Amino acid sequence: MHELRKDPLLNRWVAVMADSKAPGEYNLPDDVKESGCKLCSGRESETPSEIAAIRGNGSRPNEPGWQARVIPSANPILQIEGELGRKGIGMYDKMNSIGANEIIIETPEHNKKPEDMGFEQVVKIVTLYKERTADLERDSRMRYILIYKNSGKEAGAIYSHPHSQIIATPIIPKRVKEELDGAKQYYAFKERCIFCDIMREELRYGHRVIFETKNFVAFCPYAQRFSFEFWIVPKRHSCAFQDITYDETEDFGLILSSLMKRLGAILKNPPYNYIIHTAPNRIPRRDHWHTLGEDFHWHMEVMPRLTRVSGFEWGSGFYVVTTSPEDAAKYLREV
Repeated sequence: MHELRKDPLLNRWVAVMADSKAPGEYNLPDDVKESGCKLCSGRESETPSEIAAIRGNGSRPNEPGWQARVIPSANPILQIEGELGRKGIGMYDKMNSIGANEIIIETPEHNKKPEDMGFEQVVKIVTLYKERTADLERDSRMRYILIYKNSGKEAGAIYSHPHSQIIATPIIPKRVKEELDGAKQYYAFKERCIFCDIMREELRYGHRVIFETKNFVAFCPYAQRFSFEFWIVPKRHSCAFQDITYDETEDFGLILSSLMKRLGAILKNPPYNYIIHTAPNRIPRRDHWHTLGEDFHWHMEVMPRLTRVSGFEWGSGFYVVTTSPEDAAKYLREV
């Protein structure tokens, strides 16, 4: 019999199919194809000037020699220059599209798959995530900073070269707001962080845990939305990703690189998305977020794109999962 499972954070129901699929039963589309790649080393003059980079051998900005590099998006949805210009038009509200779109070029090597980058390179990428988040948060116009990666055409990737993105927005996105509200309500009722409780429950139960390090736990959520979805949660309670310590940065690079290698091995390099959900910028509304440090807990969500989302799922928000979280965690543990 199939199961309906309720996500305690968002109060959303998902269906978990009884006939749980194995990794080999998924048919995946071809990857992104493109002719020429301006993100490759040696073509720095074809991209916007870099914002930040990790470099070696005394190389200079906007020249070869970088190990990881951040540039503005060539076609940004949001732009850094200007004022918000909030205004009302009748019953409607509007503002200018102020924000930031940045691309993190994760390696100079075009054909280096994310799962093959190795621990040291992933640590460099995480370091840039932290630095850019901390810098963008200083702009009081920015309400939220989202780090995400689209890998593969079906996941929305615009380049085949390994990259991820940062978007800073003047509003808090709905999906994030739902998490913030859910976490705040749970804390108001139980005076405990829901993420800490979820992590403790997953460690107690054990069957959905994939990997554990000194500082992090990776597990498939009880009410996951996508088959083989997993979360990486820091053991130390912290609401803001940019507060990650040096030891945690190294540990995060280790667990992320290990899990992406496992995911690629059992599902033959599937398209996927990952996102880091962190606290909103508290500078513009410091008094509003007086419990945020206690009730929210930053984390990463990794979502393979193994099946197409149907109209029923889009219209209802009621997701159908074809491999149970318990089986997905088992496959990922055993690879």
